Amino acid sequence: MTTDSSLRSGPGTTGRRSSSSRDGRAGGAGGDGGGGRVHGHLPGREHLPARQPVAAASAVPVLDVVVPVYNEEKDLHPCVVRLHGHLARTFPYPFRITVADNASTDSTPAVAVALAAELPGVRYVRLEEKGRGRALRTVWSASDAPVLAYMDVDLSTDLNALLPLVAPLISGHSDLAIGSRLARSSRVVRGTKREFISRAYNLILRSSLAAGFSDAQCGFKAIRREVAERLLPMVEDSGWFFDTELLVLAERAGLRIHEVPVDWIDDPDSTVHIVRTATEDLKGVWRVGRALAVGALPLDRLARPFGDDPRDRALTGVERGLARQLIGFCAVGALSTLFYLALYSLFRLGVGPQVANGGALLVSAVANTAANRRLTFGVRGRSGAVRHQAQGLVVFAIGLALTSGSLAALGAASGSPSHGTELAVLITANLAATVLRFLLLRAWVFPSRACSEPDFEPDFEPDFEPDSDPDSEDVR
Repeated sequence: MTTDSSLRSGPGTTGRRSSSSRDGRAGGAGGDGGGGRVHGHLPGREHLPARQPVAAASAVPVLDVVVPVYNEEKDLHPCVVRLHGHLARTFPYPFRITVADNASTDSTPAVAVALAAELPGVRYVRLEEKGRGRALRTVWSASDAPVLAYMDVDLSTDLNALLPLVAPLISGHSDLAIGSRLARSSRVVRGTKREFISRAYNLILRSSLAAGFSDAQCGFKAIRREVAERLLPMVEDSGWFFDTELLVLAERAGLRIHEVPVDWIDDPDSTVHIVRTATEDLKGVWRVGRALAVGALPLDRLARPFGDDPRDRALTGVERGLARQLIGFCAVGALSTLFYLALYSLFRLGVGPQVANGGALLVSAVANTAANRRLTFGVRGRSGAVRHQAQGLVVFAIGLALTSGSLAALGAASGSPSHGTELAVLITANLAATVLRFLLLRAWVFPSRACSEPDFEPDFEPDFEPDSDPDSEDVR
């Protein structure tokens, strides 16, 4: 059950600007904002409105900062007051601070209610079950703000990093943003034990889940609402692993994650149980890794869904994605050639050159098509996979004819060539077949789709009229 002490200040948002709510927007994720769109297709990244004076009533915040708490009666008031003051001074848009209470048993609810009455734009949400992930899921799913963020109540992260954190989301450049304590320019003060655990955990993520982000557990993150609407239903964890699972899924779906180096001072009074949290995190790593390995997650529905990926932009006089595809194809081709030569040498121990060549080509061709499908041409999911492999086998047959013809010509010319001579001829023929394979894969098997205009309505529209008076004052 969730209770909301409402926004005691009236509109529930504040900042240097306010804005009038658009009809039908108040429902947030649960209203019309997300129900009418085709599942799996996110709207294009939209720039949020520029700084302009707006009406003070019925304001819709641009940023909703969630502060999850559990039994924080001592630190809650000074931390929220400090956060509110920082946003009021530095953030140029309407904002909201949401205190998400994870079933506290002390006087935290009373403190939070008092804060909601004292500070404009602060609200209190009560959950009857514990779990940071559960709190974030609940508040983010119901929020009407285009940009959603959260931070730990201890404010260990210096607040000067908040605007750099959310700016790429407001501009539409990125989909998620995280603070990183492990970036080279970060300045961190914490004990050796926590430093070791943090680095070891992120090393596990990089080695087991191929994570590309540097810091999964820093309590300082933000996400665009339309991204959260699609990702949150796929995240199972409701505790501390929530952050990691969200980031891994976002990265695997091809979304853009912005990292901000932070200044961070460890809270010596932290209530986090390190051993229990680490155990749950490792269980989560195993669960997500297994799901990714067997293809249980429908990430293909989220792959490059925004229509604003630079890789999808057509350039005058340059075929889209050619340079990137060439690099990927060359990498896959080099590995495939080594794989093919190893197989040929292995098969040659028991069979003749033609049979060895055919078997090695067949096995390597299947692996080559699968690798190029995913890595070179960016095709995800199982749709069309059988057709692609069938077309790949046709390309393989052409390569087989080329390499087999080379072997036949060599045999006719020299009678009984040495094994080294065979390999040299095959390398030359295979390189020629590789060039032909790329051309066929690009033009026939995985043809480029022409760029088209998105078939969706913009998810965020300016909620205010342009300023007609350049000397008008900010509305607070």
